[in-house]
Amino acid sequence: MFDLFDDAPQPDVAWYPDWLAPAEASRALDDVIAQTAWQQDTMGTPAGRVPLPRLTAWQGEPEAVYVYSGIRNVPQAWVPAVAALKEAAEAVCGVRFNSVLLNRYRSGSDSMGWHADREPELGPEPVIASVSLGATRRFDLRHNATGVVRSFQLKGGSLLLMRGTTQAEWRHRVPKEPDVRGERVNLTFRWVTPRR
Repeated sequence: MFDLFDDAPQPDVAWYPDWLAPAEASRALDDVIAQTAWQQDTMGTPAGRVPLPRLTAWQGEPEAVYVYSGIRNVPQAWVPAVAALKEAAEAVCGVRFNSVLLNRYRSGSDSMGWHADREPELGPEPVIASVSLGATRRFDLRHNATGVVRSFQLKGGSLLLMRGTTQAEWRHRVPKEPDVRGERVNLTFRWVTPRR
């Protein structure tokens, strides 16, 4: 995956570009879109609250409440299509997940800015399994200290596993790509420590 002779920092990831067969990935995209209750949250900016440039949903076990960007996510119940993907991801990753953030990018104009998943309830070295369905989108990881960027073309049916110090040492994003016309759904499975 990475050049063995490149001594620049590398994120601790495992990439499975063909994790799902194309027909299975296409069917999963349709099922996840149809079964999920989507919403458009807002985020705070210096100019006030603005809509997120994508649709989202949060599913999981009842105690898996998650707060990021000032948004308190109380989980919806697992829908069948998402539960099936969770079980398949757990089998590959060798860990258990109790929640998932779903992001629905309606076109290349939808995006996600630079950030890291470093909320305390994720723990110091979270394992996050990112499943992509639909249109291929670029996913960038930028090293905090050096600015080195590693990019992946995440196509429908791929699985990218982030682990170890990736969230502590790197930020990631899905940039705008105006030429992309198709829809993409990304599911990031994780373990959230229940809040007391």
